Amino acid sequence: MSVSVLIVDDSAVVREVLSQMLSSAPDIEVLGASPDPLFAMNRMKLRWPDVIVLDIEMPRMDGLTFLRKIMDERPTPVIICSSLTEKGARITLDALSAGAVAVITKPALNQRAFLLEAAKELVQEVRDAARAKMGVVKRISQTSGEPAASPAPKLTADVVLEAPSGLEKYRTTEKIIAIGTSTGGTQALEYLLPRLPATCPGVAVVQHMPEKFTASFAERLNGLCRVEVREAKNGDRLISGVALIAPGGKHLLVKRNGAQYVAEVKDGPLVSRHRPSVDVLFRSVAICAGGNAVGVIMTGMGDDGARGMREMHDAGARTIAQDEESCVVFGMPAEAINHGGVDEVMSLERITHMLAGIRG
Repeated sequence: MSVSVLIVDDSAVVREVLSQMLSSAPDIEVLGASPDPLFAMNRMKLRWPDVIVLDIEMPRMDGLTFLRKIMDERPTPVIICSSLTEKGARITLDALSAGAVAVITKPALNQRAFLLEAAKELVQEVRDAARAKMGVVKRISQTSGEPAASPAPKLTADVVLEAPSGLEKYRTTEKIIAIGTSTGGTQALEYLLPRLPATCPGVAVVQHMPEKFTASFAERLNGLCRVEVREAKNGDRLISGVALIAPGGKHLLVKRNGAQYVAEVKDGPLVSRHRPSVDVLFRSVAICAGGNAVGVIMTGMGDDGARGMREMHDAGARTIAQDEESCVVFGMPAEAINHGGVDEVMSLERITHMLAGIRG
């Protein structure tokens, strides 16, 4: 069964390239390419698409207003096609909070070359978006507190740090929480983190998100939360009442410095086709914290985090997967369950309640 797509972008170049690129996939049907939301709405009266690829900054009606209208009238998977600017990042986060399921970042210059290079990734984004459960997206959004372009080898966390030996010594009882998520994760985190008390253990988060977006995302969350939320930097202490968000384009690890947990932010290859990678974070927590840690894997496409969660489980950590009903996409949690590393499966609401009861 094919996926029907409508492209809405005021750039003729972007409309042309996206149309050609998506039409080349045998399972994708491009219904049309509109220069702004008003043209798009007229086209959608004839046939409603399965997925919409939407620019943010457009004449006559901006993409965010159009997105909110769609979510009110007929929730539909929307992929935001946004520029890599600070302003673009802030508006795109508003779009994700309003119900968009994914982001394609495009440079200000050489957009044709960039989109052609990222063709395989973009086609897969459309396929993934078509599987999103929009009822869940809308429900979470309403209750929130206000990858590689080519098929490169799929690397494991071994390229960043060695696997746990089983001989690690844990000389502290201080707890930490590690969270990994992807598609649908921005809404899930906006639900979860504002409900944690300032007394909760330190939290390390990997959310698959493009570079330059994570700082704005952390700033947004910080304004909603009782815990302090910030983008992780090298040497940041992971302490009670603090949540660190992995920077886009970098891996986040947790290390021990005496009796303290500290963040290490580093470059490295894509792991499980992602940077930051949940597998890398979870492995580092397995090594440095073992049974003093809680690992949570939430909504997302693919299998990043499945192996790392098994390593946390084997090191004695408590491991939780979000259940299918409350996930936008039940990919990452399902893979973690299949790898045998999950102790409990819970709804997003139950996960939030459980984490809120842990004291640092």
